[in-house]
Amino acid sequence: MTTAWTWKYDRYDPGREPLVEALCTLGNGRFATRGCAPECTAGGAHYPGTYLAGGYDRLTSTVAGQQVENEDLVNLPNWTLLRYRCLPDDGPPGVWLTPDAGELRHYDVHLDLRAGVLTRRLFFEDSHGRGLRVSHIRLVHMGEPGLAAQCTLFRAYGWSGAVEVRSLLDGAVTNAGVERYRHLDGRHLTEHRTGFEDDGVAWISCRTFAPGIRIAMAVRTVTHPALSAREVAGSTGTEQTYRLPVVPRRSAMVVKTLALHTSMDGPAADPLTAATDVIARTPSFPRLLSAHRAAWQRVWEAGELHVPGEAGRILRLHVFHLLQTLSPHTAELDVGVPARGLHGEAYRGHVFWDELFVLPYLDLHFPEVARALLMYRHRRLPAAREAARLVGQRGAMFPWQSASSGREETQVLHLNPRSGRWLEDRSRLQRHVGSAVAFNVWKYAQATGDRGFLHSAGAEILLEVARFWAGAATFDPALGRYRIRGVVGPDEYHDAYPDAAAPGIDDNAYTNATAAWVLARGLDLLGELPEARGAELSEQLSLDDDELARWEDVSRRLYVPFHQGVVSQFEGYGDLAELDWQAYRARYGDIRRLDRILEAEGDTVNRYQASKQADTLMLGYLFRPEELYGLFGRLGYALDDEMWRATVAYHLRRTSHGSTLSSLVHGWVLTRQKGADAWRYCEEALLADVADVQGGTTGEGIHLGAMAGTIDLVERGITGLETGPEGLRVAPVTLAEIPRFTFTLCCGRHRGVRLRILPGRLAIRVPASPEGPLAVALPGGRRVTVTPGQECWFRL
Repeated sequence: MTTAWTWKYDRYDPGREPLVEALCTLGNGRFATRGCAPECTAGGAHYPGTYLAGGYDRLTSTVAGQQVENEDLVNLPNWTLLRYRCLPDDGPPGVWLTPDAGELRHYDVHLDLRAGVLTRRLFFEDSHGRGLRVSHIRLVHMGEPGLAAQCTLFRAYGWSGAVEVRSLLDGAVTNAGVERYRHLDGRHLTEHRTGFEDDGVAWISCRTFAPGIRIAMAVRTVTHPALSAREVAGSTGTEQTYRLPVVPRRSAMVVKTLALHTSMDGPAADPLTAATDVIARTPSFPRLLSAHRAAWQRVWEAGELHVPGEAGRILRLHVFHLLQTLSPHTAELDVGVPARGLHGEAYRGHVFWDELFVLPYLDLHFPEVARALLMYRHRRLPAAREAARLVGQRGAMFPWQSASSGREETQVLHLNPRSGRWLEDRSRLQRHVGSAVAFNVWKYAQATGDRGFLHSAGAEILLEVARFWAGAATFDPALGRYRIRGVVGPDEYHDAYPDAAAPGIDDNAYTNATAAWVLARGLDLLGELPEARGAELSEQLSLDDDELARWEDVSRRLYVPFHQGVVSQFEGYGDLAELDWQAYRARYGDIRRLDRILEAEGDTVNRYQASKQADTLMLGYLFRPEELYGLFGRLGYALDDEMWRATVAYHLRRTSHGSTLSSLVHGWVLTRQKGADAWRYCEEALLADVADVQGGTTGEGIHLGAMAGTIDLVERGITGLETGPEGLRVAPVTLAEIPRFTFTLCCGRHRGVRLRILPGRLAIRVPASPEGPLAVALPGGRRVTVTPGQECWFRL
């Protein structure tokens, strides 16, 4: 990386190529294409992939002798494929050139974050000194969400002749980008049709199996000098072959322009007709590039965070990938937050609870996108109600893994690559995902002032999650409290008690505390609803006074376990054995996936006080200390700074950080505490993907929650920022490694509010508008206002 807006790799390393392809993905919120080498098909170091937001397919596979269903984000036909070789006048034809060919002499990849443009430059030279410089320039259009383009330039050095170029549209692709999923059926495309239109247009049409999404791609290939192609249409793809004359000091060019249309798009139309109509009127590459740059400029104006130095460069890359996955175009789609972006096939493209880490940024910068993502959950509320009914409960139980329909998509078996054994997967017992959905509903409404959403779709979500928790809690007369049994917490390692026949653990502190919070907010919401809407909801949901009295009781008497003067992770956690951390680190080095290590040894992590990632400490991520202490106070527990610091220290020592979210949460909590190790964890979160700290996982798709969370760590964590009906609340904490930064945000009806944080000082600029002054609450109880059109400085 050479500038604040550039991400660059200047040597070819096949082992690093999957990481490069993932981090150089280009997208526009509707679809994305990995930063793959155009010369290569899938295999070895390379994995081309193009993914449509919400583009899932369901198949049945045989795994370990069992029939299992798998719903995956589908790898679409490869539109980027371009093969070429040299045809010198003074010698035989050369080999088909790829980065893996022995003739490669120079290679660099240049990702322009400001413009959303990827450039690959290669230089090949054969044993006779004949050289060929190749430059690929690619974009996925941020202004026109169905378009993409790739311009390739060829220049000869020391020879004359021709370059034979084959422009291909490859529909014989499968989902094969993650090694441990290769036991699943990956052939998601069927009913291929191919053909050609005038003006160098090739097309492919196909569909997925279930629910049967129809997909059409039309690709126009244009050369300079202009040439006609030899065209061949195969059963799953097309091929157009050109012979471009080349001489020294003069470039030849091939431009591939893609129009993508599917049956998911509106208004309803035949996808192939729509794609060929669009490609026929698509402008030239220079005009596409200019409009694309302008669209990115508008997005950056609303979404940029400026932090000086290396941390700022990485944060800008994180913003870039977040905005490619969830752009303003997402507001028009029925999609959720894919945990690994649109950058690969890890987690099979599923939606987890990562929106808990993503929506805070969108609330501040792109509230329309945040609202659309919440509507994805609302449209799947019937599926969540049915899931609750199937476990004997009322209300809504959102799945741990969601995709197209909202049903539970979590696998029933998972493979331990270290032991080679298939194991029961119990992660679907992470019921806390419902609290995350409800939390996002409430926080979105507080941040944006969108009471219309809160009182309509938002109320239905939040109240149904509250109803589920009230029913899931059972009263224990011996404790005089309610308990929630048989769950899995955010930790994920502990899915049962040692030697227990039944899965799950009891009274996970995070699960119970957030359930109490949801119940309390449900009661608050019912109290603020307009009378007519309150009556309508009560009738619609069959809410009565007896049920609401139970909500009140459960919200105040849910059990939270403690041991040794700290908040426990779950009931009985303190009775588990202590792990010899030093011995395991000495034996294995990297013990992030401690669960796999222990299982391969014939042991189980269920026996130990050892966590994969932040669990109890997630409470310190969601709630400011005073909010957390108030929540525990409502439950009848005394929690203060001293006990919370002891709790943080206790659990931090017993966490292996097997998730990229773990270092983020610990960095956030320690930053709020002004802890000495805060930056170490913040830095690890920053580097999680760019340095691939988990050893190969980034190449399967970026970790969107961790990327968004690092941005939010700066914008809300360091600033202590909250937006709400009363305006802005700012209570900065010092993180020496990030002493100054600037970003813009939305606050109520004010758009483009600009905050500048400097050591000991804060500036707030409110753009000119007809809105009233913006109220600001500062440390020490100070309250000020900033008039639209003004910038005010404050000492902190």
